[in-house]
Amino acid sequence: MSRVGTVRNVVIVLALAAAVEFLPGGGRAADTFRSVLWVAFAAGLGYMGVRLYREHRISLYSLGARHRGMLYGAIALGAVLIAARTRMWQTGGGELAWFVLLGLVAYLLMVVYRFWRSY
Repeated sequence: MSRVGTVRNVVIVLALAAAVEFLPGGGRAADTFRSVLWVAFAAGLGYMGVRLYREHRISLYSLGARHRGMLYGAIALGAVLIAARTRMWQTGGGELAWFVLLGLVAYLLMVVYRFWRSY
């Protein structure tokens, strides 16, 4: 990349940062853009989950209902823990519960992994 292109890109980033900082409503526009990016990221994760499920459907069904339920429960609990981290960490008991539940997620994933590798 040439120096002119690099300088141009830096100027564009600085102009956008100045617009967010100094124009009225710039922070609101930045929050909206951030929300749109998070929605796109979540949609990408969902699509990846669907693809992985379709590619490994036989392996998942070979686990049996009990271990498949453990796997799905651990994934769901992990997603809830990620979403609730900031609120749970506001109190000491919530933080302790968060780490205990995180340990449960790790334990369930290990049980499913050991069962999957056993045959």
